[in-house]
Amino acid sequence: SRSEIAKLEDQLRQKESNLDKKADNLERRTEQLNQRVEQTERAQAKIEELKNAQISELERISAMSSEEAKTQLLRSLEDKITHEAAVKLREIEARLHEEADAKAREVISLAIGRVASDQVVESTVNSVAVPNDDMKGRIIGREGRNIRTIENLTGVDLIIDDTPEAITISCFDPVRREIARLLMEKLLLDGRIHPARIEEMYAKCKKEVEATVKAEGERAALETGIHGLHPELIRLLGRLRYRTSYGQNVLAHSIEVAHLSGIMAAELGIDEVAAKRAGLLHDIGKAIDHEVEGTHVQIGVDIAKRYNEKPAVIHAIEAHHGDVEPHTVAACLVQAADAISASRPGARRDTIQNYVKRLENLEKLTQSFAGVSSSYAISAGREIRVMVEPEKISEDEMLVLARDIANKIEAELQYPGQIKVNLFRETRAVEYAK
Repeated sequence: SRSEIAKLEDQLRQKESNLDKKADNLERRTEQLNQRVEQTERAQAKIEELKNAQISELERISAMSSEEAKTQLLRSLEDKITHEAAVKLREIEARLHEEADAKAREVISLAIGRVASDQVVESTVNSVAVPNDDMKGRIIGREGRNIRTIENLTGVDLIIDDTPEAITISCFDPVRREIARLLMEKLLLDGRIHPARIEEMYAKCKKEVEATVKAEGERAALETGIHGLHPELIRLLGRLRYRTSYGQNVLAHSIEVAHLSGIMAAELGIDEVAAKRAGLLHDIGKAIDHEVEGTHVQIGVDIAKRYNEKPAVIHAIEAHHGDVEPHTVAACLVQAADAISASRPGARRDTIQNYVKRLENLEKLTQSFAGVSSSYAISAGREIRVMVEPEKISEDEMLVLARDIANKIEAELQYPGQIKVNLFRETRAVEYAK
């Protein structure tokens, strides 16, 4: 047991000796690490000193501080990125415009081709043929009692003048004018013309026109596939049968706009029925625009609201002439369809005053450009021929001038279809041989 204790004491002393050696090694390593840390700190201080010296030298050379240099660098990078972004945006916009134009042309041409409606130009009936001048006297009656009865009942003015075998009917209300026309035809056919007979025939003609109005409204709704219209809206649609705009029958125009809007909506994948409904009702205000104050657009909006049409339909009616900015696809389609229907060759006829004024404005606008000697509107205003002064306008400048004239026409004039701008430049040399 003493030997075991002695053995354990020897082992303990040996372990203590080993621990002392390890502690000595640890102290030496700690000292070495401390020395390396000091060397690293001195190196970092030297590097920082060199860095500051270089920055100071750069600031001295560039004559700006580091903050100013940083700001300039960031600004330069920002300008470069902004320029590159703008270039990219222009490329994308150009591509999108090109694709959108191609798609729009495709949709519109398809819609026009599928509708392929007949000409809708009509002349308002303003005169009734009479067999002889003696019948004019019978229409006037003793002391004018017959003509007064007709005018009081129908609300029209009968103009009986020296025009052979014709009586002119004048009235701002197309429905009243139609009733008067039927009344005159029936009286002339019957031959019995006196106040009592006039009142009896007037009642029949009024009922006949009212029935026709209702039938025409129902036909328009059936033809376009629009259901659920208020009976009053159907009646107002029928009244458009007797309303013309520049010679174009408004009901036929409304049906055509409905078909065009529906076809284009189907091609674009939006609600076809809603677009058709808006197209059919877009000119509904013209049915009573001679009875109510305001534009036909505002009257149409009020009518649509009164009979609980959907907001999208009301907005399309309000926006179809640009009175408000269209913010739905359907409103844009109705606007486009309205323009297509109205601008087809032969669809409308201008009055002679509007026609002459439009041609005069076209010639006046083109003559306002420097270097233009004269200009002539031809082909009913579809082409403008411009003569330029050769000593002022070169061949190369003609292309630019033609584009400038076309742009100004687009910006300042309103016209159906398109106008061809045709420039002529001629240089003459004259000499005499003696």
